[in-house]
Amino acid sequence: MQVVNWLPRTELPFAAPSRPELLDMPEPEIAAPVIPATPAEAPEQPAARPVERPKIEVPRPSLASTRTGAIPVEEVDETPVVAKPAPVPPPRFALQLLRAGRCLLLVELPTGEAFQSRDPAYLLLKDMLRAAGLPDAPQIVGEPVRWPWLNRGTMDQGPEAARDFVQGFLSVQMEAAPCACLWLIGLPAVRFAGEADAEAFNTELQIEGLGLAWAVPGLELLMDEPQRKAAVWQAMRRLMARWKESNE
Repeated sequence: MQVVNWLPRTELPFAAPSRPELLDMPEPEIAAPVIPATPAEAPEQPAARPVERPKIEVPRPSLASTRTGAIPVEEVDETPVVAKPAPVPPPRFALQLLRAGRCLLLVELPTGEAFQSRDPAYLLLKDMLRAAGLPDAPQIVGEPVRWPWLNRGTMDQGPEAARDFVQGFLSVQMEAAPCACLWLIGLPAVRFAGEADAEAFNTELQIEGLGLAWAVPGLELLMDEPQRKAAVWQAMRRLMARWKESNE
């Protein structure tokens, strides 16, 4: 029966004594469990470096905002930047006011100095007054008007300020002694008293607050360009009746 060892449960009569070693039952062999390889045994690979995100600076609230609990929001000024115009340099001129009969003459001083009796420009002016039927020895009224008024300082001395000053000066003199016609001789006189330019030469100007004025080229310009005298004479003949009637 292919039984190697057979032991009775009880001792049999007339049987040989049992051998105790045969009673020891060997413990069954237990196979060692197979432990799978741990990740540590796997070949190490370099870990992927995390991508660094750019740092965003968050403005910290000021002390005043933390007290009130409000966080100021930065306002963006969307107003377009307008370039400031460059300051206009003050004009430079010298004018002398004269009175001849019922006419006032605002004359540009060619040299910037007061007229002298033998100045060529003054002699030409005397000839013009005689041709116009007015006294040829005009009376000087006040000091010459020189601009700019101040050499230094922050006061506005631009063209508009010069115009206001000249017109204000004439207005005071005309209130003291009215005139039939105001002669504006020279471009500075025409520009800052009559608010006109060289195109207005030999024409009449109606100036608010000052009345009728006659624009005449400068004395120095008439000496340099004698051909202009003909146009001056023609304009004078048209206006002569105004001051002749006043002188009668």
